[in-house]
Amino acid sequence: MVPAALTLLFALVLDRCFGDPHTPFHPVALFGRFVGWWGRPTHYPKHLQRVVGVVLWTVSVLLFAFPFWLAESYLPPLVLLVLSPFLLKVTFAWRSLEEHASAVETALSSGGLEEGRRAAGMLVSRDTAALGAEEIRSAAYESVAENLSDSVVAPLFWFVVFTPFGLGLTAAAVYRAVNCMDAMLGYPDERIRLGWWPARADDLANLVPSRLTALVGLVYFGVKGRFAPALQTLQADRRKRPGPNGGWPMGVIAGGTGVRFVKPWIYTIGPGERSLLDGGPEIIGAVRGITLGFCSFAIIALFLLG
Repeated sequence: MVPAALTLLFALVLDRCFGDPHTPFHPVALFGRFVGWWGRPTHYPKHLQRVVGVVLWTVSVLLFAFPFWLAESYLPPLVLLVLSPFLLKVTFAWRSLEEHASAVETALSSGGLEEGRRAAGMLVSRDTAALGAEEIRSAAYESVAENLSDSVVAPLFWFVVFTPFGLGLTAAAVYRAVNCMDAMLGYPDERIRLGWWPARADDLANLVPSRLTALVGLVYFGVKGRFAPALQTLQADRRKRPGPNGGWPMGVIAGGTGVRFVKPWIYTIGPGERSLLDGGPEIIGAVRGITLGFCSFAIIALFLLG
């Protein structure tokens, strides 16, 4: 357990120092191209798309997780201790959340609405062509809040849960593959049949992490003196967003920072006491605080179990 605690600690340091390398050879980028190759509904008859989605989802998960399992199972302990932080880092993205939000703010300030819309369109699936400045920021910071659970807490949570069984890295890799396929296929459009199981599997994989993220968020905002508004917004708005999970981290962060997340014609989450221009830095601070809070508990638990 102590090596696992060190793995988590050094993986966080790697992320903060280097972020995600922008290379087509990143394992997740390679995996995404593989899913993009088979994940085209036009390749399959409609009546077979659900079955094809389940089968190819399974194949894809196994292919992505296999190198992690191989390393975890057969590398000498000292070699694994050196390599495991790099392997774990592949499965989560913390610093890049801040970089994405910063890119949108920079685009708005330097290039105006058109550049801001273009930058926001790189993060979200919604049509950004008619969004105003506050709605552009909402798209960016919603993505940051939701992905705090999806891209940071969830893979690290599954790493911690399966570490006692010698499968921590493998579990984190399985989760990353599951989440990636949902991001690519889990939409109610022409991909609805092919992406039915990828979307359901991601919902299941995030049920506990999303609520754990919200719980740590309540502790964070309690320290900040904002427990009551964070809890009130969580209770009132967590079900407004489609899907069972995304509203939990979004509700806590919107309430705790006093902002409002808006997806036009779909949902409004948060009290709107302040604009996202004012509240954006506090959202980034909350993401850092919740990440460090969760990881601190996780590292301490791993040390104690060790």
